[in-house]
Amino acid sequence: MMRAAIWLGFAVFAATGLTALCDHAQAQTAAPARSEASNTVRLPAVLPPDVAFGRFIALIRGHLLTGDELVRQRDWEDAHRHFMFPLEEIYGFIRENLRDYHMPPFDGALKALARTVAAHNAKQYPKAREKVESALAAADADLKLRQPDRSRFVVQTAVAVLNAASEEYADAVGDDCIVHPIGYQTARGFILQADRMFESVTSDLEAKNPEALHDMRDGLSQLKQAFATLNAPTHPPIELAAMQDIVARIEFAANKLR
Repeated sequence: MMRAAIWLGFAVFAATGLTALCDHAQAQTAAPARSEASNTVRLPAVLPPDVAFGRFIALIRGHLLTGDELVRQRDWEDAHRHFMFPLEEIYGFIRENLRDYHMPPFDGALKALARTVAAHNAKQYPKAREKVESALAAADADLKLRQPDRSRFVVQTAVAVLNAASEEYADAVGDDCIVHPIGYQTARGFILQADRMFESVTSDLEAKNPEALHDMRDGLSQLKQAFATLNAPTHPPIELAAMQDIVARIEFAANKLR
């Protein structure tokens, strides 16, 4: 009994100590510089131009999804950070291509949205958010005209978004702790956006290859379950290698649609 009590005490101490270390790590890194907290500035492997552009649009939407949830929780500070990422880390990459995709400049709309959130203005928020969505919708319309096989394009772009989510999560975790909570939230937002993209073309995918669609949905279900909570847990909800394996399996299934 004594030995059992000693081991029980050690286990409690170890768990408590690890949680304390993780809490300390989060406290030290909860508000890192944006270049440290997010990987959206990283350029992906060489992608077709339309896919690369569509990926950036989808990453913006991923941040908007997360920001929306945070606004609903009245977590204005974190919401503001997610609304700033598109302006500070993505817009510069697509600015010169907006005209090619018949998309109006929308940095002003992004700034107005960020100001609205910074001011905690719940009344004006929907209107400011809608102005950004209008600009993104213009990109959607042009990309749809450019792509004769829309479902294949959407899936290819969604896979690129999931790879970006893996990169975000890689930066978010360390030493069995979530050291960059905002990176966890970003990865989650990208996963949710990719899921929306897949679901928008399910009827076409079902006709092309129902088995591949099932495999992709199964993988996304696992990812959504792992990233179920908006606020980052203390410990990683899934091993990075396991997440990367799921994304790779989704990509493998997606390649069957070609």
